[in-house]
Parts: sequence; structure tokens; C-alpha cells
Amino acid sequence: MSSSVRRQPIRTPHTGPPPAGRSRSLSARLGIPPALTWGFVGVLLFMTGDGVETGFFSKYLADQGLAKADAAVVIAVYGITVAIGAWLSGALSDLWGPRRVMTAGFAIWLVFQVLLLTVALPTMNYPLLLLLYGLRGFGYPLFAYGFLVWVTAATPPQRLGTAVGWYWFAFTGGLPTLGSLVASATIPLTGSYRTLWLALGLVVLGGLLALLLVREPTGRSGLAPDGGNPLRTLAGSVSIMRRRPRVAVGAAVRVFSTGSQFGFLVCLPFFFTETVGFSTSAWLRLLSVMFAANIFANLFFGAVGDRLGWQRTMTWFGAVACAVTCLGLYYVPVLAGPHFLACAVAAALYGIALAGYVPISALVPALAPRHKGQAMSALNLGAGASTFAGPAVVAVALGPVGVQGIAWIFALLHLATAVAIRFLEPDPEFTAPAAESSTVAAVDGTGVPAGRS
Repeated sequence: MSSSVRRQPIRTPHTGPPPAGRSRSLSARLGIPPALTWGFVGVLLFMTGDGVETGFFSKYLADQGLAKADAAVVIAVYGITVAIGAWLSGALSDLWGPRRVMTAGFAIWLVFQVLLLTVALPTMNYPLLLLLYGLRGFGYPLFAYGFLVWVTAATPPQRLGTAVGWYWFAFTGGLPTLGSLVASATIPLTGSYRTLWLALGLVVLGGLLALLLVREPTGRSGLAPDGGNPLRTLAGSVSIMRRRPRVAVGAAVRVFSTGSQFGFLVCLPFFFTETVGFSTSAWLRLLSVMFAANIFANLFFGAVGDRLGWQRTMTWFGAVACAVTCLGLYYVPVLAGPHFLACAVAAALYGIALAGYVPISALVPALAPRHKGQAMSALNLGAGASTFAGPAVVAVALGPVGVQGIAWIFALLHLATAVAIRFLEPDPEFTAPAAESSTVAAVDGTGVPAGRS
């Protein structure tokens, strides 16, 4: 008995008696910053609600009498405001703090979704659709990318890649994966219009969870070291790409990291249904396989980046792997025909390769550690621009070179990002704190992320 009494004081500080302590330890072991856990849950639910409409909204507009060309313009206007909102998220986080940016995005989404559902859609008023749906486009990037800035600002460097992987797990888990699944289940039961109301409920739940339950202090005030002059902050989110050219390179890498994804979404549906011979439903299942593989690979490569190095992970598992799998998306169906398993493997490998770029969300803020919000603005601008760059490549090149040529163009662009990544060396101010904490990191087995390859 006496021996057990002597051991007890030694064990207690390490184990911690309350269950909440064990729960936080589990989050930390998974690579989720414990103070931000509810934010990840909130982003998952918010993006699920936002993603409900992804697969059917343009068709719904056409079914209600809007010309297909006009429906396409509505979606295009929405894409423009999403890109602008993505750019503003980082700059405004420097100025206001990520939490206030998320609150603004949450409010914008709710207000304009309600107006869309109660005014624009019942009347199918085209100018109102352009206005209200376009303005709603500012909502999700301010909320979701605002939280990404919060994650990069509050997470220790040696765990940042893993935390970013969890962020993209939540983001892509909602948009488009779970959102599309919710729509596929509810539209046959309630119809498209009521499904859009359900989306509103999911967004409300996710937004409230994130904004009310995350108490981490870093995101509650502006991130700019000088306190943030409004005009200077917004201008700085652009000028940082001139002052820190590596940030501009990182933004360019971000454009082309998913440019192929958005470009393929334009041309592959026709390729797989008209050339390969798949039905539309088979093509959609193939797309589901691609994104399902991508979701879990986001987690894997976030952790791999922390251990192997962000640049090395992006170069080999992102850029080079995407170049190879882009070609696979064309040549495997050509050789195998409408063989679902073979094409599903090719699609899954491409989805996995896309996740190899996940560490870029940790790497770019490390290029300008004193201006993380501005650096994230540049990165988010690249993310928004990718939604235009990929389809633009297809629009220009599909006629002259066909899908085969498109696959080669995207493969070469991915290889170009492999070269560019070599120049994305983290700033010494960012890596130094991690080096100073290497002793602690060695104790808990995390290690310090090697920004160098």
C-alpha cells in the first residue's frame, strides 16, 4: 500500500483526473488544436449546408423557367464574389480578427439566403437572383477561410500541417461531399426548394457552434502587429505579393493546385458520358469516389507534411503525383473503356494527389509570419482564382487539342508548380520558434516541420 501511495503523486500530473482533460488530450493526439475543436465541427456543418445546392441549383433555376445561359451567369457572378470574399478573409482578419470575420460571413449567408428563398426564388426575378445570390457569395469564404486564418494563427508550427489537414477534411467533407449526399436524400422526399431551407438550418447550426463554443483568444482581435489601418490592411493584402515575392509564388501555386480540378469538372462529364460510355449516374458515382478519397487524404498529407516537410510533401505527393494522375484520368478510361473499377481507381488516385497540396495553407503564412492575414489573403485569392483558371484553360484549349490535350496541359502546369514550390522557403522568424521548442517536441513525439525539403 505504501508503495502505491508513493507512486500516486508522480502519476497524477501526467494523467489528469477530469474526463475533459482526457478528451482534450485525444483532440491533441489527433492533431486537432483542442481550443479550436468546435470550430472544425462548425465548419463541417456550415459547409455541408452551403454544399447542399452544389449539384442541382443551376438545374433548379432552369427548371423554374430561367434560361440556361442566364442560370450560368448567376453561378458565374456567385463565383466572382466567392473569390473576392476569399481574398478579403485574410485582410479583414488582420484588421478585425478571424472571429469577427467569421461572424460577418455567417450573417451575410443567413440574410441573403433568407431573401433568396422568400423573394427571389418565388418570383424568379432575374436581377434579384443576380443580386441576392451574388451577395450571398461573400458569406461562406468569410466564414470558412476566416477560420482557416484562425487555425494558422493559433496553432504551433510543429502541428500546423496536421491542423490544416483537419481543416480541409471539414471543408471538403461538407462541400461537396456531405452536402451532395444530403441533397440526394432529401430532394426525392421534400423537393428542391425545401431542401434549400434545410441547408439554411445546417448553416445556422454550424455557425452557432463555431462562434459560441470556440473561446481561443488569438482570433478575437486583429492579427496585424501595428493594429491595422483599414486601407493599409486591405492594400497590404495585395502589396505583400510585391514585398514578399515568395507569397506571390505561393498564391500562383494555389491557383494551379486545384485549377485542374475545376477544369476537369467542365470537360470530364462529357468525356465520360459521350466518349467512354458511362451513364450520368455512373459518372456522378465516380466523382463521389474522387472526393471521398480526397477527404481522408487531406488528413494524411497534413500529418505527413509535419513530419516529412511541407515543401517535400507538396512537391512529390502533390505536384508530381497530380501530373501523373491527370494523365491517368484520360488514358485509363481510353484503355479500359467503361470499366467502373479501373476508372474509380484512377479518379481516387487523382483525388488523393490533390490532397498532397494541403500543406500550402501552413507554408504560405510561414513566408510572412508578421503578416499572416495578408499572406492568407493572397493564398485565398489564389484559391478563388482557381475556380476561373481551370475552366478558362478548358474554354481556350478544348477545341484545338481535345480532352487529351487538356490532360497534358494540366499535367505540365502541375509540374510547373513542383518547380515553384522549391522557392517557398519559410521565413527564419517562423522556423526559429519551432526550433527553440524542439526539445519539447521531441518529448511528445511531434517533431518540428521541416519547411525545407
